[in-house]
Amino acid sequence: MVNVRGYIASNFSKAFFTIFLPFFLIISLVYLVKISSLTAQIQISFGELLSLYAYSVPDIVFYTLPLSFITALANVLMKLSQDNELIALYSLGLKANKALRSLLLLSILFSLLLASISFVAMPMSKQLYKSFKETKKSEAKLNIVAGKLGQKFGEYYIYVKDKENDIFNNLVIYNRTNANEEQFFSSKKGRLNKIDGTTSLLLQDGYGYTYLDTKLQQAKYETLEVHDANRKKDFYFEDIITYWSKAGTNPKRMSRVLFFIFVSLIPLLSVYLVASFTMINPRYQTNYSFIVIFFVTLLLYGLASSLEKWGDTSILIFLIITIFLLGRWLFAKRVEKYF
Repeated sequence: MVNVRGYIASNFSKAFFTIFLPFFLIISLVYLVKISSLTAQIQISFGELLSLYAYSVPDIVFYTLPLSFITALANVLMKLSQDNELIALYSLGLKANKALRSLLLLSILFSLLLASISFVAMPMSKQLYKSFKETKKSEAKLNIVAGKLGQKFGEYYIYVKDKENDIFNNLVIYNRTNANEEQFFSSKKGRLNKIDGTTSLLLQDGYGYTYLDTKLQQAKYETLEVHDANRKKDFYFEDIITYWSKAGTNPKRMSRVLFFIFVSLIPLLSVYLVASFTMINPRYQTNYSFIVIFFVTLLLYGLASSLEKWGDTSILIFLIITIFLLGRWLFAKRVEKYF
């Protein structure tokens, strides 16, 4: 019996990693593109980019694992059915429910892993990611590219004709202070100053213009300092207990709790649902594994999304019990009755 369970678990492991790794790599590319878009606002090194990606890994794993589990489960049960290996086990006296026990144990382990990721790793990684962004923005180490339009320094739009090391040459700055007043500055040279966390742009040898509906004012300057008016937002890192204790008073965070619990239980809830349609007799039943994967995934993720938007604790408990009992009933009716 132990060998049979180990054999089924071994087949599942091979199928799971074959599916999980491509999903993980594809979603990782999406996150890397999203992270790299930050370079349009701030300068980050390659090492910092990898750090930001590392903060995103818990999210990637959390959203990849349930789908990979359902797909691997359907594929391995369908393969064992079509190769008549399950039929051989049934003929040796092994009941279908016992053949599924090793996969049920794996589903429990997967659910515990997902719960750990969602309630421990994800809050910490999100806070680290947010803290990093706020720190970099406060430093205002901007990636001002020569010849590029639409770049901003605080509330000012800035254009630089060319750049030599840290010195900007031929700058133009525009600011609309209100509906009736506009400011325009031009300078031959400029550079960024960072003192005690405050960033400013020091301009040299230029002209400033202020335009109103009724007049135009001009001023010539040798040096002019433009400060970044955007202040760094205060950020406080919360430990896990403090973070989730706010769910009682924060509806948004409570919605995430409901979502995380349901998604974490997807591996356990999907076992009987998937097995009901993939543990088949290949001589009399058709392979519908792709349809099963699609509808089970759509059902469970659809319920999780709806639960996050409109659910509460009582609805969560009702859905968990209903989905599990539905899967158990379908398995007893379609599989256990015959095998």
